[in-house]
Amino acid sequence: MSPGTAGGTAVLRRASPADASAAAEVWLRSFAAALPTVVRPRGDDEVRAFFRHVVVERHEAWVAEEPGGAVAGVMVLDGEELSQLYLAPERRGRGLGDRFVALAKERRPDGLSLWTFQVNGPARRFYERHGFTAVEWTDGARNEEREPDVRYDWRP
Repeated sequence: MSPGTAGGTAVLRRASPADASAAAEVWLRSFAAALPTVVRPRGDDEVRAFFRHVVVERHEAWVAEEPGGAVAGVMVLDGEELSQLYLAPERRGRGLGDRFVALAKERRPDGLSLWTFQVNGPARRFYERHGFTAVEWTDGARNEEREPDVRYDWRP
């Protein structure tokens, strides 16, 4: 699958430094909507700085750009880890996440791993539907949020 417009109107493309702010806003809105019980250890401005100075500059970051230029989603690959996949809340359930996962598998054909919070049932079902298998459950002691999480692997 090419990252273009197949399967939707948004274009999946590599993020540029100019996308950092919009990508951070998608992350903030998505996190708030999907994980209202998870306490974030970093404030909004710290998240924005992280996207500006780390995510877009040091990792393989992708955005979903809608017609008109709005960013509707962000995906970040860090080695074989799918480290971020967040969609604007109004874009969930419309195939955009499916396209990001297909792109991640295309970019990492030997396999992927990811972490998600145990409380995030919709994300867990989403990844399981895409062939990811839960391989490790933790009490959250190793993540900043101190929230129980689960690691998933996908192997072709």
